Amino acid sequence: MKLLSTLLFVILASTCNEKANTEIAEVTSSPVEVPSQDGMERAYFASGCFWCVEEIYESVEGVSEAISGYSGGNTENPSYRNHADHAEANEVIYDPNKVSFKTLVDVYFASQNIEQVNGQGPDNGKSYRSIIFYQNDEQKKIIDDKIADLTKEGYDVAAEVKAFQKFWVGEDYHQDYAKLHPNQGYIQGVSIPRWRKFAAKMPEVIKKSVSH
Repeated sequence: MKLLSTLLFVILASTCNEKANTEIAEVTSSPVEVPSQDGMERAYFASGCFWCVEEIYESVEGVSEAISGYSGGNTENPSYRNHADHAEANEVIYDPNKVSFKTLVDVYFASQNIEQVNGQGPDNGKSYRSIIFYQNDEQKKIIDDKIADLTKEGYDVAAEVKAFQKFWVGEDYHQDYAKLHPNQGYIQGVSIPRWRKFAAKMPEVIKKSVSH
């Protein structure tokens, strides 16, 4: 009986230590900084359906492209059918001479329900949770300051703030989905109304060529 109790204690202690080590690793993991390419920077955001987020960011002056994919988890090679602990996310490619990371953060919060946990609009679940990623201390301060301001305004901010690690590009058929399928039911009923609501809040950042 004593031997059994000892073995049980060792197993429980080992499990607790593994959990603690995992939590420490998540807290202390250093962000990965993506180098600029041809003067263009990359930022990463998760905020519900990546079709919606892609359309929102591609309408912003200074953004050349938004790519749909997955980030925020630890699973290797995620896919739409199995992205497990990842969230649907977007890689935003932008010209820092035309739009700042701070403005992209403002766009992020202006284009979502700030307080919705694990989802946006009709899309619910961990895959649709909001995560805002930082690559360095400067970006983290910008994010933290924005959240502090929103908290002072009375918002209970649901978005996770995470050190960026890796972005997995989504399947080809998800790229430019709203642009290629403007009459699809979800795009008409969810994506376009969400874009219009955002555009009404920040009309000054919208490209002149974009409208719905």
